[in-house]
Amino acid sequence: MSTAAATPALPQELDSARSGGTPIGQVLADLLPASRVRDAALVLGGAALTGLAAQISVPVPGSPVPVTGQTFAALLVGTSLGAGRGFLALALYAVAGIAGVPWFAQGTSGFLPSFGYILGMILASTVVGALARRGADRSVLRTAGTMLVGEAIIYAVGVPYLALATGMSATAAIAAGLTPFLIGDALKAALAMGALPTAWKFANKR
Repeated sequence: MSTAAATPALPQELDSARSGGTPIGQVLADLLPASRVRDAALVLGGAALTGLAAQISVPVPGSPVPVTGQTFAALLVGTSLGAGRGFLALALYAVAGIAGVPWFAQGTSGFLPSFGYILGMILASTVVGALARRGADRSVLRTAGTMLVGEAIIYAVGVPYLALATGMSATAAIAAGLTPFLIGDALKAALAMGALPTAWKFANKR
């Protein structure tokens, strides 16, 4: 009978096993060959994707905030790129829009009553990117939780900003800037619940 102690598993090995083959600590963008050019392209691409998604816009009667694909794109950028690149992508999107690039919702730019949601997206993309590095986008349930956290952050910034920018009461701002979007955001979260874990499954089969 051998008295040799079993070699303990390394943390990397434990992480790899828990994530189905890809170590925790990586986001989807890390699967691409690393370079500064890659990172710059990902940041620019993330900003452009958010601007493109913002043009998928449906006006909401009685609200200055339309339903757009912008929120979904911002959260997808954050989880896919990670906290640092996600922050830079959404910050670039915001700064360029302030400077006059017409890629906010409905082809607008500048400081709008809905600009608080964009500020919320910068923070949300950073938070969900950090969560993704902990494996929060690897399963359906964890992805759902990550999306809900991101959406809560966006509204926590966007709704008070809307109230201040328009002079609405808190109740009116919630009615105009939160309630009409709950069903749509649930659908966006459901889409992410399928897309992100599926992307990891394909990545782990390579």
